Amino acid sequence: MAYFAISVDPPETSKAFAESLDIDYPLLSDPSRDVARAYGVVDADQPFASRWTFYVGPDGRIMYIDKQVQPATHGESVVAKLAELGIPRAGPDRVKPKN
Repeated sequence: MAYFAISVDPPETSKAFAESLDIDYPLLSDPSRDVARAYGVVDADQPFASRWTFYVGPDGRIMYIDKQVQPATHGESVVAKLAELGIPRAGPDRVKPKN
């Protein structure tokens, strides 16, 4: 399983944000908003990116879109949704240590 985030901020802003939180996953930058538009998180009526989570299966198909992301509880929500989708939970022997 892989996970990452995408921001519409410039790369420098995304990098500073990621470093300030010491996140353990990639934070990609989409300042052109091309990816955000393709996934429907921005459009003419919604110029600011919505905070959505996309669960993509091994076949590349979107399994579920969470459009009600609550940052304070999102970690637990992700764990629950992965279990509901049948994605096995990583055990200590499957978790890669942070560098």
